[in-house]
Amino acid sequence: MQQLPLPDNRSVIQVAEGDNEPRSIGSYSIRLYGGSNPDFPLDDFIAGQIYPRDGSIERVLNTDADGDGNGEVVVVSRSAGSGGYLTMDVFSWQNRQIKRIFSISDLPPKTDPLRELKRLMRKR
Repeated sequence: MQQLPLPDNRSVIQVAEGDNEPRSIGSYSIRLYGGSNPDFPLDDFIAGQIYPRDGSIERVLNTDADGDGNGEVVVVSRSAGSGGYLTMDVFSWQNRQIKRIFSISDLPPKTDPLRELKRLMRKR
């Protein structure tokens, strides 16, 4: 499980692999919390979704890859196979919603996720 504070200094994104699932395959959840009480930031659930995963969640990043002033959350997972390929799921989190913008898989194992995301966003 990974938690990421968002730039509004209140909201929190939480990403967690499915309970009792193998580390190599299964699902993950992404949840947005409002953080209205700083002492209990997970008391204010706003939205959440569940997605399949092939591999384990390696990291969760917050960025504004396209420079439009709206942040994106990037969930990076690494396959358990011999290739160790990466998958990136990219989400927007504006207006009290989480929306998957796009997903890309089979990235080479040494790919810099933020650099790749910026490259892809320029193409869009």
